[in-house]
Amino acid sequence: MSLGDEKGYGSGSGRTDDGYSTIGGTRQTRTRLPDGEGGDSYGTPRRPARSSRSLVTVVGVVVLLVAAIAFANMGGGGGDGNGGGSGSAGRKPDSSSTAATGTKPVTGKNGSIPSGFAHDEQGAQSAASNFAVALGSVGMFNAENRRTIVQATHDPAVVENLLADLTKAYSPGFLQNVGLNEDGTTPTGLTFVSRTVPVGTKVVEQSGDRATVEVWCTGLVGMAGQGSTKPVNATWFTISEKLKWVGGDWRIESSSQTEGPTPVNGDNRASTADEIAGAVEGYGGFTYAR
Repeated sequence: MSLGDEKGYGSGSGRTDDGYSTIGGTRQTRTRLPDGEGGDSYGTPRRPARSSRSLVTVVGVVVLLVAAIAFANMGGGGGDGNGGGSGSAGRKPDSSSTAATGTKPVTGKNGSIPSGFAHDEQGAQSAASNFAVALGSVGMFNAENRRTIVQATHDPAVVENLLADLTKAYSPGFLQNVGLNEDGTTPTGLTFVSRTVPVGTKVVEQSGDRATVEVWCTGLVGMAGQGSTKPVNATWFTISEKLKWVGGDWRIESSSQTEGPTPVNGDNRASTADEIAGAVEGYGGFTYAR
């Protein structure tokens, strides 16, 4: 996730003037292991939600999807024993599209960021998912943490120029615009929320030591707590990452972002600011893998 005024993120970063933009198939991202550590390190600012619907829209969409699948699989009247109709309309998805591979996603961590991804298509997808989460996290709003994150996720050849651009992008004025203090700290009594959740991945291109992976994400961004003037919103976006195998692991050469695909919002009641703050502080992040 990332934010407006970040024009300097680089030609492939996807950063825009929008204060809530982020930098950020058939193959699905699998959630493997909860990190028992704080979840706020894995989030991301993005574009404002288009409506005032609840932050639990994702849950509503899942419920509606399950109901739709169940309804579609019900036997129809006057057909063959397989539910009627012919052609591919009644075919079920290949189970391999969502089944776990059984391969351990990573062998270690670089600080709080997973590392040691496999040098193959599956490893590239896992790396891209975890990088999307880290690069949109609350840590990106602190200069020291930002350097650590960028060094852990990017090709060393692009790190210094990228950090210089980011220093200009995360200016005191920009930080104030998103509700933070000029030094990037959160105002007393509030909780800054910035979290990205990968929904799926797709390998666009992969050859040897290079791969391009798209990560479809949903995310939360805003300020939670009593008196907040920037409530937490949900958004959907797709991050495209160009990866390079460097020093025995995948690293980002460049990235870009597009809006959506965005599902229809549900009718869930929006939670209170205190409920959102409690959820963010109480639920940790995940390690993502194919």
